Amino acid sequence: MSAMKTQNVSRTVLAAGVGAVLAATALVYVPEFLDQGPPAPPGPAERATIAAHAGAQASLPDLAALITDREKWLRAHPGDDASWAELGAAYTERGMRRGDPRDYPRAERALRRSLAERPAARGNLDAQLALGALAGARGDWKSAKEWGEKVRKADPKRWPAYPVLMDAYNGLGDYAAAQKAMETLEELHSGAAVRTRASQTFRDRGWREDADAAALDAAALAETDAEKAASLARLGDLAWERGEPEEALGRYGTALRLVPDHGPSLAGRARALTALGRTDEALRDWRAALARLPLPEYVLEAGELHESLGLDGDARALYERLRTGTWVRGEVALALLDADHGDPAAAVTRMRAEWARGHRSVRVADALGWALYRSGAPKEALEYAKRATDEGLRSALFSYHRGMIERAVEEYGPARRHLAEALRINPHFSPLHAGAAREAATTLGDPPDELPRDLRPVVGNRPPGAMGVPPARAKPRAWGRVGTTDGAPSRA
Repeated sequence: MSAMKTQNVSRTVLAAGVGAVLAATALVYVPEFLDQGPPAPPGPAERATIAAHAGAQASLPDLAALITDREKWLRAHPGDDASWAELGAAYTERGMRRGDPRDYPRAERALRRSLAERPAARGNLDAQLALGALAGARGDWKSAKEWGEKVRKADPKRWPAYPVLMDAYNGLGDYAAAQKAMETLEELHSGAAVRTRASQTFRDRGWREDADAAALDAAALAETDAEKAASLARLGDLAWERGEPEEALGRYGTALRLVPDHGPSLAGRARALTALGRTDEALRDWRAALARLPLPEYVLEAGELHESLGLDGDARALYERLRTGTWVRGEVALALLDADHGDPAAAVTRMRAEWARGHRSVRVADALGWALYRSGAPKEALEYAKRATDEGLRSALFSYHRGMIERAVEEYGPARRHLAEALRINPHFSPLHAGAAREAATTLGDPPDELPRDLRPVVGNRPPGAMGVPPARAKPRAWGRVGTTDGAPSRA
């Protein structure tokens, strides 16, 4: 970058926290133009820093150009702490967006070098913030929280700290703190990045209309194709989660016209195509998604589609790829793999370890509950299944898991409600488990016409039917009604 050769530059480090998978910082160089003519069009590296200035996603080619530029600059200027922080943040972002953990050790070396050149005690907030983003990318939510809170304490108005904190709080299951951080972020900054974050927060609370409106705002405000594609993928995910595969397919298709190899949109389109019965196309898109963004949850989903189609050899190959791969943030997918396709006891051990680390998100609670159920401990499992469904997120998979666990402990009324709820939320939520949910609901049948004995009205001092006293007739309770849990209004 020619501007890097200018001695008189002002440097500002800003966060590029966009969408569900991005939490990184980037260094923006603003040259003092001394000539009178118009500036030259920005090159790839400059475009990446301009995007970061707005809190937007740069394209992957522009991000790669920025990394190459910073590596070259640092070979000649190894004492530039700010450039080391920028390089580390860019490695983290690229690793997340490509699903490639090999970038994370590079990021950590660059960020530690930045702190060696200018320690945290001398105000190197940029490197600290980037270390928080790196910890989040690795799924180390406690460390991400610690770094983010250090930066917030030093500079409460530094808005890039709040996306890092939101990810950390969500990973730890502290959804109230995540929502408070979101509110502060909205006070400090605006634009597509913030609206995308708001959409995710609303979705996690079960506020679907708000989530959709915020994602539409983000798409309208997007400043780059990469950012717009991320917003459209979020809209596709929301449509998919509420059981509207046709709408989801359109959203993902628009995103892919902007960024043809957009990994989340390829995976989302594969799900939607599966729901619509277009399985050959779905298999094609899963192959493309895994080549582009090999996330552990994608490998599991692709494997289950192959299994549902009787392609057992391909399914086993994908399951083995998941078991033997090197993953970050893959504990939940690995636990679900073991619970359903391997060793449920190993899944319990894995998820208990996550819980002990303080990683108590709804995803971990659901996976631990399901693993306990599959290993033969449904009573203990129910505690975690309730925690997963009671936080607000409307997940067909979570409702299915809870319904199956309730059936196992003979809580048939709640089991009917939650199995029906799973199919109402999204009747195509899984190529394997949606069919199991329908079968289980059919097996349970309709609710009984009579009240359970312990809820029948008492006649005098005797229970109904005792000593020849006929039972009182009462209006049957709507045991199968969806949207209530144990007689209380549903949070959904």
